[in-house]
Amino acid sequence: MKKMIRVREVMKTHFDVVDGMATVAMALDTMKHVDTKTLVVRPRHDRDEVGMVVLSDIAREVLAKDRAPDRVNIYEIMSKPVLSVHPEMDIRYCARLFDRFRLSRAPVLDEKRQVIGIVSLTDLVMKGILPNL
Repeated sequence: MKKMIRVREVMKTHFDVVDGMATVAMALDTMKHVDTKTLVVRPRHDRDEVGMVVLSDIAREVLAKDRAPDRVNIYEIMSKPVLSVHPEMDIRYCARLFDRFRLSRAPVLDEKRQVIGIVSLTDLVMKGILPNL
């Protein structure tokens, strides 16, 4: 019988949160956890959804299009709403969800709908499978 590994065990708990009105330049300047490659966009109010921007979005929407990072707001390039996962989800189901929706990462939300982490395909493999080989 295989040991069940939960998303909570492999997710990154250090991530950066930005406001949608921040410019790309401001967001990058405040980024502390570059290893996540993700910026979580804070909801504007209680009924709003979490957004996300990954560094590839910035490369594709700002750098490649020669747009000025200090003139592009995060809300212009973010994904919202995003699919999220529960911290108690089995990593095998998380991998299937990512495959089905062609995701590379997702925020992890607790019961209060607060972002408590980010999980990526890399995390699922490197922290979920590799240590158990």
